[in-house]
Amino acid sequence: MAVILHIETSTRVCSVGLSREGKWLAVREDRSQNYSHSALLTVFMEEVMKEAAVTADGIDAVAVSRGPGSYTGLRIGVSAAKGFCYALDIPLIAVDTMKALAAVTAASLPSGPASLSGKPKVTAADIPVQPDEPNTGGSSDILYCPMIDARRMEVYYALFTPGLKEVKPTAAEVITEKTFREVLEHHQVIFCGDGAEKCRQVIDSPAAVFIPDSLPTVKGMLPLAEDQFNREDFVDVAYFEPYYLKDFVAGKPKVKGLYS
Repeated sequence: MAVILHIETSTRVCSVGLSREGKWLAVREDRSQNYSHSALLTVFMEEVMKEAAVTADGIDAVAVSRGPGSYTGLRIGVSAAKGFCYALDIPLIAVDTMKALAAVTAASLPSGPASLSGKPKVTAADIPVQPDEPNTGGSSDILYCPMIDARRMEVYYALFTPGLKEVKPTAAEVITEKTFREVLEHHQVIFCGDGAEKCRQVIDSPAAVFIPDSLPTVKGMLPLAEDQFNREDFVDVAYFEPYYLKDFVAGKPKVKGLYS
């Protein structure tokens, strides 16, 4: 009966959960814009263990969102996960952030294939279920496009089928009206994540649906982490680094005199 601690800090959401055998025991999340992950993360970890009545030595593995995303957020989450694993000598699971975002978005939609409207902005509650379709979990004509804001008009994105098969590896790209033109000619695309809002401004297609309020959380990590644990798909605690995708560029401090 595997007990897994889940940590997600790749975007503005600070999310921690504790699961046993694929079911949640406790979850804590903060979706504010404060980016106070460093202050909240250890508190959330303590709270979920207390609520679930699980001590640290009762945890079998730690799952952490591997990126891409916020450089600082990823460093905070991975550092906490590594420290936990080192202290307890337990394995570390690195979960693909994009796949987890696609998973949590798919789980938020009504069961069965969705007949998606071409509204310029839509939430999960607005997407109707096609009643005469079998409950297969999604149409083969649908693709999920998780997006994470990378500032200005650039996003990190990937493309997945409803079964979470990757059809476009994660990439960083400046979005224009032409970016998804060919894909949208053949598929209905569900754009999700905080990068979807900027896409909505430039992509005009009836095949595009935008769910910007679907963000990376531990809720999307659970099935992926459980599968990786069962397959013993672990990463090296000593050498694992988050998947930044792009090199970190520090801004020049505005305090006068720090640089000559």
